[in-house]
Amino acid sequence: MKKIFLFHALFLLYIVFSASLNSQDFSTLPALKWKFQTGAPIVSSPAIEGKTVYFGSNDSNLYAVDLITGKEKWKFSIKGELKSSPLVEGNSVYFAGGDGITYSLDKNTGKINWQFQTMGETLYKLYSYADYYHNSPVFNSGMIYFGSGDGNIYALNAESGEKLWSYKTGEVVHSKPCIYNGKLYAGSFDGNLYAIDMKDGSLMWKFKSVGHRFFPLGEMQGSPVAGDGLIFIGSRDYNLYAIDAEKGYCHWNRQFPLGWALALTVKDTILYTGTSDDDLMLALDTKTGKEYWKTNVKFNIFGGAAFSESMLYFGTLMGKLTGMNRTSGEIKWSFNTDGYEKYHSEYFKDENNIIKNDFYSIVGSPEGYIKALHKLGAVFSTPAISGDMLVFTSTDGNAYCLAR
Repeated sequence: MKKIFLFHALFLLYIVFSASLNSQDFSTLPALKWKFQTGAPIVSSPAIEGKTVYFGSNDSNLYAVDLITGKEKWKFSIKGELKSSPLVEGNSVYFAGGDGITYSLDKNTGKINWQFQTMGETLYKLYSYADYYHNSPVFNSGMIYFGSGDGNIYALNAESGEKLWSYKTGEVVHSKPCIYNGKLYAGSFDGNLYAIDMKDGSLMWKFKSVGHRFFPLGEMQGSPVAGDGLIFIGSRDYNLYAIDAEKGYCHWNRQFPLGWALALTVKDTILYTGTSDDDLMLALDTKTGKEYWKTNVKFNIFGGAAFSESMLYFGTLMGKLTGMNRTSGEIKWSFNTDGYEKYHSEYFKDENNIIKNDFYSIVGSPEGYIKALHKLGAVFSTPAISGDMLVFTSTDGNAYCLAR
């Protein structure tokens, strides 16, 4: 009896210890465990399932990589760039391709389960150079939902790929929708946030952004996130909107004078907001927009944040991954991509990230600026965490795995 009791006690201690281990912070700079190089820039966010990490690359491949070793398990090729973040659900991995096809693959083998042809994929014509992402799918109750460059929002049966419904917006939908209280929310480059009935695809309401002189449509380029009865979304009109999830009116908004707040993540009752040309990461109260703290990270943020117990992790377009205390906003560490290490001195004067006087003549054009970001190893993606490993992707073509 004593042996049985001792066994149970040790077993419970092991469970507690394991749970504690898995919730530990990357409070100091973790070590590079492995990196995996693809043939082109990556903006796709990694998805971890078990011992495999999945991500797409602009080299037209979806990769399945062993999380422990960093070795390729399989890859699947399409005919266009792959800027969608994969969704892993059950035995399948789903993603949208630049070829206008949404795919379901067996997550273990990479074999096709089904594929669905949309009406075509295209970039946003008014500023195609800054149309960074394709759409990324979400899952709910046996269905997947996603937008498309053809302007439609789709609902498909996850098992068969059969279309249940589609809803037409006025422009491309290049973001990730969110599901909240039985509704689907998706932003379109026509400047509207749409709330759609998930059962039949009917419109519940839509909210129009204000617009801006440089971006008169107020393109809803950010991916919406939800919390406290509100939907949060960043627009190209330099506004961050907090919209009533049920009725579609704005509770509060915040304007960023230099750029956009497209990188949003909700954790508990706090909205973490990454901005572009304002170079800020902020913690805001979800209900009121009250600012708890803000930190200048010295360059643009476009990807979302990942969390552990007291830390958040996000990338900047300079080619750095940052670890930050999420209570105070204090930067604890940063990790440089290969692109940053190789090309930082080409564009910046020093480690304080002051650009060279001839920076704009070096890059030459908006398209040249994007190419410079790609060389710097910009992080457009959201990191993923599993146990003591953190994975993120970069436009230097690498996926990086850091470990405690």
